[in-house]
Amino acid sequence: MTEKLEMVLKPIGFVCNKYKENPDQEDWWQELVSEIVFDENLEEGLDKLEKNSYYIILYWLHKRDRDNLPLRINPKGRKDIPKRGLFTTRTPDRPNPIGMITVKLLKREGNVLTVQGLDAFDGTPVIDIKPWNIGYDAMDGEVYRD
Repeated sequence: MTEKLEMVLKPIGFVCNKYKENPDQEDWWQELVSEIVFDENLEEGLDKLEKNSYYIILYWLHKRDRDNLPLRINPKGRKDIPKRGLFTTRTPDRPNPIGMITVKLLKREGNVLTVQGLDAFDGTPVIDIKPWNIGYDAMDGEVYRD
């Protein structure tokens, strides 16, 4: 894999909520209600979106500094948790800072979705949305082994 591949992502929408930066409290996003304003040219792609209650949102962590990323970190920045590889964590500090979370859809009005539980700041670019599906997204068994 020596050839360099350049990728271009275009936002499909942007997050609107009350947080411009991290409020420095754990799990601040769980009850947070946000709007995702989609590009009006993509509104037809939202047809029948209300049929599902939960969606996976993929977004670009545009405020993260990607220079000199450590490859081993303490999860959640907690020194009491041993360091491990960044790809085994949900850290936003990644070579490609793509955020992903499952949210509850509260309503849709045209090209605007109102959702609960989106851990992204105001102005964050949304790069994709997918319906949460038990057949694809729920796993049985062990999650993490020490």
